[in-house]
Amino acid sequence: MSMAVVSPARIGRLSIGALGILALALGTLQSVVEPALPQLQRELGVSPAEGALIGNTLLVTGAVVAPVAGKLGDRYGGKRVLVLLMAVVAAGGLLAGVAPNLPVLLLGQVLQGVMVGALPLSFILVRKHLPARASRVAIGLVMALFTGGGMVGTLIAGPLAEGLSWHWMFVLPTLVIIATTLVVARLMPHDPPVHSDHGIDWPGVVLLSATLLVFMLGLVRVTGAGLSPLGAGAVALVVAALATGWVAVERRAAAPMVDLRMLAKPAMWHACVLTLVITTSFGMVSFLLPQLFALSADGYGFGLSTTDIGLFLLPGAIAGAVSDSVGGVVARRAGLRAVLTVGAVVTAVTMIALASLHAAAWQLTVAKVLTAIAAGVASTALLTRTATAVDSRDIGIATSLLVVTRVIGVALGVQIGGAILDAGADSTTGLPTESAFATAFAVAGTVAALSLLIVRITKNKGAQA
Repeated sequence: MSMAVVSPARIGRLSIGALGILALALGTLQSVVEPALPQLQRELGVSPAEGALIGNTLLVTGAVVAPVAGKLGDRYGGKRVLVLLMAVVAAGGLLAGVAPNLPVLLLGQVLQGVMVGALPLSFILVRKHLPARASRVAIGLVMALFTGGGMVGTLIAGPLAEGLSWHWMFVLPTLVIIATTLVVARLMPHDPPVHSDHGIDWPGVVLLSATLLVFMLGLVRVTGAGLSPLGAGAVALVVAALATGWVAVERRAAAPMVDLRMLAKPAMWHACVLTLVITTSFGMVSFLLPQLFALSADGYGFGLSTTDIGLFLLPGAIAGAVSDSVGGVVARRAGLRAVLTVGAVVTAVTMIALASLHAAAWQLTVAKVLTAIAAGVASTALLTRTATAVDSRDIGIATSLLVVTRVIGVALGVQIGGAILDAGADSTTGLPTESAFATAFAVAGTVAALSLLIVRITKNKGAQA
């Protein structure tokens, strides 16, 4: 049998458009929770820390799926794996759409979290079916539409939740996902799997997934429902044991899921640490602002509706979309260290100022815009820098690991924000006090400032721009 590789069929604008609309719908479904979270907390009767679970449950699944999806897409074909993942996402969206209580909604969010694997799979399809220059344009289009979906979700969440019910903000994007997945399955040619003499490193996949899952669930318990020091120590030991087992398996595997030599490169682990710190601070901001917008206007809140919250958050969503698209260009021209330093300073100063200046809605809106730009440019710059610092065969897994790091960082920030508000709740009303918000903003600023220290430490260890 000839070993010649058959060139995959080229795809046209309709196929690229279908992938783009699918990305738009996924971005919409992912973002509807943020402006509607205060309303969900009220209608489901849960605290801020419990409410943080609604968004973070999706991130838990995403953290597990992201490093695996691209690998499976390479091995079995991006189209096949993408369609299967979208079936799971659709099931999750419909389940959330009929959820009568928090546990069922959380289960729906677990299934929806599979969507995090969609972007790597879309990139695989585009790269296999288009020449290099055209594939870069198509990838940019898909990313832009996914980010644009975040704006759509921010805008439609309020009208749907208030005009119909919060269930519809899950159902409508899910219906679009189902329709566009059928179109993608119809138009997109099957991409040939990548043949290999070695099988999938399933032990590595299972151990990495288990490590991330235990870490994320432990994080939720420690910062949310509360966990005794003994329990927290037990979780840390389990995570350490699983991570150690994963490293041992990867070192012995003939075709490891992650090349540990790649992971040990300074550019790679520096990027992971910095991405974690940057996104943790931004995760706190993303959680705290809607909570303060929605809080009763007696004293220090604004008493805004879900629709109004979405409108005030929209400029930040637009700023995030723009900064995501230009992060790589800005870093190439100004230097990575300069981008990271400016971003850290902007975020830290903004958050520390917000601790005392949060009496007007425009102050919160400006803060969201500034922090979204800083986080978007910095994290995208780190992502593009990493993609050029590793071998071409490791680009998929390296970028997936950074996506996982971003997910973990945002989840950590959200849970920390929820824990601070719960700890500072008024004993009479059960609502967070103004001092709790001030403390949380100050903590977010301190976390952002920590990245300045990390940039300084890594300066002489190969992290120069």
